[in-house]
Amino acid sequence: QVQLVESGGGLVQAGGSLRLSCAASGRTFSSYAMGWFRQAPGKEREFVATISASGGTIYYADSVKGRFTISRDNAKNTVYLQMNSLKPEDTAVYYCAAPSGSYPRRTPDGMDYWGKGTLVTVSS
Repeated sequence: QVQLVESGGGLVQAGGSLRLSCAASGRTFSSYAMGWFRQAPGKEREFVATISASGGTIYYADSVKGRFTISRDNAKNTVYLQMNSLKPEDTAVYYCAAPSGSYPRRTPDGMDYWGKGTLVTVSS
């Protein structure tokens, strides 16, 4: 089983920045893709960004493109989400997730392992 632990969430003002981290264990990190999803109260869980095992293929949701950057450091078994120009609508619990293989996934049902989430709150 894969264990994923998110960190870096908090309260920021609109226009500010925040960097989330996800530490992975229990699996060969360099062999699988990683992704970030988020869920606001009363809303469905939605795709944010994903990155392939090698880091060569990246996808972003239209709502965050140009503002968020996903990256990974395989030597540290960690994936990051740099969030800039934050908006109140970005407020949500952010989840780190991984599929069973090296190809990136853009839907929650495509992911097999999940962290417990970290809360990001953006004030206006």
